[in-house]
Amino acid sequence: MTAAGLVVLAVAGAALLLAAGWAAGRRHALRGERAAGPALGTPVERATFHTLHTASLAAPPLRAGLTQDAARKAAKRLRSLLGTEALCLTDRDAVLAWDGPGADHHQRRAMARVAVMLESGRSQSVRTECQRPDCPLKWAVVAPLTGEDGMLGALVAYGSRESAVLVRAATEVARWVSVQLELSELDRSRTRLMEAEIKALRAQISPHFIFNSLAAIASFVRTDPERARDLLLEFADFTRYSFRRHGDFTTLADELRSIEQYLALAGARFGDRLKVTLQVAPEVLPVALPFLCLQPLVENAVKHGLEDSTQECRITITARDAGSEAVISVEDNGIGMDPALLRRILAGEHAGASSGIGLPNVDERIRQVYGDAYGPVMETGVGAGMKVTLRIPKFRAGVHSSPTEQQPPRP
Repeated sequence: MTAAGLVVLAVAGAALLLAAGWAAGRRHALRGERAAGPALGTPVERATFHTLHTASLAAPPLRAGLTQDAARKAAKRLRSLLGTEALCLTDRDAVLAWDGPGADHHQRRAMARVAVMLESGRSQSVRTECQRPDCPLKWAVVAPLTGEDGMLGALVAYGSRESAVLVRAATEVARWVSVQLELSELDRSRTRLMEAEIKALRAQISPHFIFNSLAAIASFVRTDPERARDLLLEFADFTRYSFRRHGDFTTLADELRSIEQYLALAGARFGDRLKVTLQVAPEVLPVALPFLCLQPLVENAVKHGLEDSTQECRITITARDAGSEAVISVEDNGIGMDPALLRRILAGEHAGASSGIGLPNVDERIRQVYGDAYGPVMETGVGAGMKVTLRIPKFRAGVHSSPTEQQPPRP
């Protein structure tokens, strides 16, 4: 199912959930009306608030997937939402969490009823056949929990009597829980995809650049040992950052620091032919952005400005504050590119994609994180250089930079 489809399901699920919790919410509201002092809205308004608030508390654990810990945290909220005597969440093999009385003698029978439900794929209302006179759990509604791979488990709601309302309510709540579980699967898929794309981007870090950097460092060992030492430390820091193993996001400050190290190594090779201008507003340095989304743009500028040309290369990197966004641009005066060719490279239709190192990767990751409206803007022409501009929101849910890896002090 697509992300858009899941969003639609989530909205529809919220409406269904409101209906599912109506009876329990009204009962809660009427109790509150008798017990409370000054009225805070009508009984219907308080019932609506109670239902939505309880659902909002149950959602975050479920977004972690159908695990024992997530089920334990969500079960209490879901039981309150339905107003049942007891409730349990299961996977296909075992009860993950139980809230309410009766676990000592009903939990063993729950999975047998879940197995029957999993075969049919439909909610079932069954008599518990409990012989204990003091046990209130006389009826059970077993509703399926589904995901991309089919049925994942069940929600089992227990009541004191047979109730068509409980059957409908438990079924709708199970559907809402299933939407949360599908969203968690989507989150995990997106994380795996981003990790794969970062690995692919690391693989594009040119072996020629590494070889040439080490060759440039070696050339200074006899003539300028102090500079060779500094360049070797820059190379170590650059590779440590580029191949770090944690975090999909970093800060602009850390990304720029890595770029400075890259340019220092490129400058050792090309000397005075490389001219760099850096203009950065201090306010945007803490902004979080996808890991390694600027370095490929600078590497591309060096390639087209120096390796593919014999002229002086001027690279300008700017980052300015634009209210709720940081606007970052990388511009070079290199050989440029035919815009039609650039479009084919970004679409993955051009086999010689080495002419645009990392550009498709950066374009795709930026759009994944922030949406198509934030795709990079690329201005270029044959012989006219290239300018790539990114708009990065300062705040976006789920975008947080990872702590910077501790680097050993330089001797």
